[in-house]
Amino acid sequence: MRNRPSGSTHLLAAVLAAAALFLAPPAAAERIKDLASIAGVRDNQLAGYGLVVGLDGSGDQTTQTPFTVQSIVNMLGNMGVTLPAGTNLQLKNVAAVMVTATLPPFARPGQALDVTVSSIGNAKSLRGGTLVMTPLKGADGQIYAIAQGNMVVGGAGASAGGASQTINHLSAGRIPAGATVERAVPALLGQGEHVTFELNATDFGTARRVVDAINLAAPGSAQALDGRSIQVRAPLDSTARVAFLGHLENLEVTPAVQAARVIINSRTGSVVMNQKVTLQNCAVAHGNLTVTVGTETQVSQPAPLSGGQTVVTQRGQVDIEREAGALFNVKGGANLADVVKALNALGAKPMDLVSILQAMKSAGALRAELEVI
Repeated sequence: MRNRPSGSTHLLAAVLAAAALFLAPPAAAERIKDLASIAGVRDNQLAGYGLVVGLDGSGDQTTQTPFTVQSIVNMLGNMGVTLPAGTNLQLKNVAAVMVTATLPPFARPGQALDVTVSSIGNAKSLRGGTLVMTPLKGADGQIYAIAQGNMVVGGAGASAGGASQTINHLSAGRIPAGATVERAVPALLGQGEHVTFELNATDFGTARRVVDAINLAAPGSAQALDGRSIQVRAPLDSTARVAFLGHLENLEVTPAVQAARVIINSRTGSVVMNQKVTLQNCAVAHGNLTVTVGTETQVSQPAPLSGGQTVVTQRGQVDIEREAGALFNVKGGANLADVVKALNALGAKPMDLVSILQAMKSAGALRAELEVI
């Protein structure tokens, strides 16, 4: 039986053809700084709770966000303003927010950081607001930066007569250079005479090639501790060590070929394979199942002068269509191009392709690691 092309066939062909575009000669050389990082040189996340003021009536509804009112009362109390007991604040221009930032390595007090401000209440928009001084804490509870400033919101919105239109996101924004570092995080550039490079992905072949490249530039200075860590002997003088590491980071290394892998996104149906994926000969039976659920509105009109009432009813309708499945002989492929060609012959939709690949893996016909995210 011959398989007739369909609309889904052309869709799948476009998706898989795009993946085939990534076929290329063996991997090109990459710098060590793109393949690895130096142990101890890392970012740290900061977060804090604050208030955005100066909104144009688009702030939190205080009846539904009592923590916003409590925060205002506490802030005014710290500034010497005491509110009478039982005061009912009706605030429209204030919003409670979470402020986040990333503290880069070797940051020193006085340096500026960009911060992201996100609403945690029911504010309609943070556009035009000003963040009040907010301490940013690390995982250890210590304050490492202070944030304050006028927000930049990339969205826009308008409403009138019950209709509204929104472009992008209005409940989050950024403040460029909106935080000032107040405390430095100690970062040791290695221990003693050794510095450790850590590969972004564990691979014994790549680790060996990085060691060879470093030893070629500085004979006898590098050794692999495992498939991810590479220990390098570096000068003790700080200036010489920085220059030495800067030189090593720019050495070019051709990474080892990664294992064959197929990544499947179960939510979107996306399927991505690398160039080492292969297939063995197998037979696949595939049939499409389509379920359509709809609702039809019906009006029952009483006869004239009968005293009855007009009744509107909803009648559900479910249609199920199933195309006859056919048994396809999928020839084994030696590279990604042949795999794409073989799978394209099935004429399956991306979501159906997920099930087919899982079955092929279970049957041992798919020569690759199958990862579902």
